[in-house]
Amino acid sequence: MKICGLTDEAGIRAAIDAGTDAVGFVFHERSPRNISVELAKHLAKNLPASVLRVAVTMHPDRALWDLIQATLRPDVVQTDIEDLRYLEVDTAIERWPVIREGSVPNSVPEHFVYEGPKSGQGETVDWNIAAGYSQRGRMILAGGLNSQNVADAIRMVRPFGVDVSSAVESVPGRKDPAKIKTFVEAAKAA
Repeated sequence: MKICGLTDEAGIRAAIDAGTDAVGFVFHERSPRNISVELAKHLAKNLPASVLRVAVTMHPDRALWDLIQATLRPDVVQTDIEDLRYLEVDTAIERWPVIREGSVPNSVPEHFVYEGPKSGQGETVDWNIAAGYSQRGRMILAGGLNSQNVADAIRMVRPFGVDVSSAVESVPGRKDPAKIKTFVEAAKAA
């Protein structure tokens, strides 16, 4: 389970306390969750070793990606599948390509994020379609999940994991610790 788009220490603490497996730091200028690489490094410094540090990007230029790799040293890069064709990713960094609903390639990678057309918008993907792809690899289901629907999504889609961002915020870019706790509890109960 991943809490994405963390921007402050309160959100990090809430994610750790709730028992999340991964936290995502967004590096995309147009996102309300965009943070600097230095802030991400600061926020990640006290993460337990069991919590993955995920660098979430969308079409990053080479200079930004090089800075992320050198400064944050993430465990995982999550970016659109076509970005992984030109990014030079250190072999120690796991890759979670984002496959967007409506543009799924013939062959899916072993580990991938299944997302709607636009990330971080709270748009629910079609779980019937997602269920078919979840059997083809270790899918992390994203898009429109919240504490009220995550258990149903898990039962129907059977993903390897789930990813949430906007549904656990009080305002765009600011995580709400109570919403994080409720979401994680609902996901774990499923």
